[in-house]
Amino acid sequence: MSDQQEAFEHIQAVKAAHEGELMAKANVVGVGIGFRQRQQARTNDVVLVVLVEKKVPRALLAPEDIIPGQIDGVPVDVQESGRILPQ
Repeated sequence: MSDQQEAFEHIQAVKAAHEGELMAKANVVGVGIGFRQRQQARTNDVVLVVLVEKKVPRALLAPEDIIPGQIDGVPVDVQESGRILPQ
């Protein structure tokens, strides 16, 4: 198994273990695996992506709604997606 495949499987396991608690946070509309975004540009870093309806300054969030920058050694990228509605 390649290092990249092993890293991806670790991210999948972390996503499965923490998706419920992340989805319970205010403003979170989705959790997935994807590439880190830096100033509207995609990097090659594969991360746990937490989608929020709207990015909010950390100072305005309740402590329980702050999304950590890393979970179980996996980097986390918060990305604004807007509202996601079922069709």
